[in-house]
Amino acid sequence: MSAMLLQLVQIVLVVALAPLVTGWVRFVKSRLNGRRGASPLQPYRDVYRLLQKEAIVAHSASWVFRAAPYVTFAAVWLAACIVPTFTTNLFLAPAADLIALVALLAVARFWTALAGMDVGTAFGGIGASREMLIASLAEPAMLMVTFSLSLISGSTAPVQIITFILSGGVGIEVSLGLSLGALVMVAIAENGRIPIDNPATHLELTMVHEAMVLEYSGRHLALIEGAGMVRLTLFTALIASLFFPWGIAQPGGGALGVLIGLGAFLAKAFILATALALFETMIAKMRVFRYADFLGGALLLGLLATIFLYVSEAV
Repeated sequence: MSAMLLQLVQIVLVVALAPLVTGWVRFVKSRLNGRRGASPLQPYRDVYRLLQKEAIVAHSASWVFRAAPYVTFAAVWLAACIVPTFTTNLFLAPAADLIALVALLAVARFWTALAGMDVGTAFGGIGASREMLIASLAEPAMLMVTFSLSLISGSTAPVQIITFILSGGVGIEVSLGLSLGALVMVAIAENGRIPIDNPATHLELTMVHEAMVLEYSGRHLALIEGAGMVRLTLFTALIASLFFPWGIAQPGGGALGVLIGLGAFLAKAFILATALALFETMIAKMRVFRYADFLGGALLLGLLATIFLYVSEAV
């Protein structure tokens, strides 16, 4: 199958699957808490309902506030499109790079924080400042994970890393375990999940992401919510493809290989979503001044992974 066709399938897949992954996390959490919970398909209905509503914009808002949802969604969507999900035979694979992935996520975060401050409300400023605090530690940790993987495979391209791991060139590596732990912690922070943030609350003393988007409504809010769902799917795909790439289709595998890869990705995505729901059920929201300890631990894990690789290569 052609790389262009498979790339188009991935472009549609990451958007179509994102609400289901988010809905599944909410559904599992509800069941673990003893509640019936909404259907896993509820996020589709929520996004559709928001798209039907009128977008109300504050008089003090500038063009930045109006453009931010579109830029944020486009940046996150593009980042999700360059991460291999079910196959490595993608049209954008030669241009895909983990450093570019970090940059695209930073662009989305920057525009969201800028929009939060644009209206001039207190909540927007609080959320933006907390988001930048998280970014100042999450981005270096993500880069350290990238450097660790590049030292192992010799490339920062996700396809090259996956191909190297599937070739059997990697055994039991302590550095890979440390990198996985760092990436999971970064994913929790980037998606505003517990213990960093609670996406189910609007309490001003604790919320981070919600504080920046309180002024949005209608289609603008639908794009913001959609970007958050795609971001969760992106990190799910990133963890599944880089650290558990087994089952992903390789070039020349044919239609059967693509179907197997698609089934393997769906299984890994929902296993990781279930694990996230279980983790959030067992842990409490931490206070804001503890964020640095949590993300500092992720940065330390990434740094240790890189140091261990240098030491092992020197020996």
